[in-house]
Amino acid sequence: MAKPLNAMYGGYGAYELKVKYQKNLFLGIVFCAALVAVTVGAAYLYRALTAVETVYVQPTIIKTIADLGPPPTVAKKPPRMDISAPKRVAPKVGIPKPVADDEILDDEEVVIASREELAEIVAPQMDPSAASDGQDIVVAIPDEEYLPAPDEFVPVEIPAEMIYEEIPEYPRQARAAGMEAVVWIQALVDKDGNVRKAQVQKSSGSRGGFDEAAVAAAYKCKYKPAIQNGRPVPVWVSYMVEFELESSR
Repeated sequence: MAKPLNAMYGGYGAYELKVKYQKNLFLGIVFCAALVAVTVGAAYLYRALTAVETVYVQPTIIKTIADLGPPPTVAKKPPRMDISAPKRVAPKVGIPKPVADDEILDDEEVVIASREELAEIVAPQMDPSAASDGQDIVVAIPDEEYLPAPDEFVPVEIPAEMIYEEIPEYPRQARAAGMEAVVWIQALVDKDGNVRKAQVQKSSGSRGGFDEAAVAAAYKCKYKPAIQNGRPVPVWVSYMVEFELESSR
């Protein structure tokens, strides 16, 4: 049979319960007080570590407009550069060397050119008798014509046009052997339409003498010169030369 609860702990209001109650209440109060003390101490410590020193400035009391002073300038001043003074170096004075008496020049031996003599040296005068005869004085200045390179691009408004083509002589050995070929020639046409230089641009690939015959005939061709800005200019032109036998036409 089960015993009642108060019988197990010695009845209601037993001494053991009163003793534990008071002990637990004391421990709770002590713990709460310690917790509050630790919290308050941590707060004071944090404020002490993060405290900012406050600087008190004496305020300026302005009574009149004159106490305001001039306004600050808005112009940007150039930066100042510290320029050090140049160092003074003492000049080096050498010791004069003795010279033999025969090497010393007298004042009579020194000749100074006059202003007219200097002008004659710089710009010599021309003989006025040459112009007194009514003849103009002509100064010949060599005019070197500029000739472009074969691979140089020359802009033109009107290209060079062949007006006469020299028929190359058919090589005798190639004709006898029944050989035919095609040669590309590159010729330099000057301002007068003449061929200054001719060379093989693409060879026939054979040794029948086609390249030599085409180059020889290129020098006898005539052209209308190329025009740029209304003036003739030298240019390189390319054209094809065909060597064909009459029987194959």
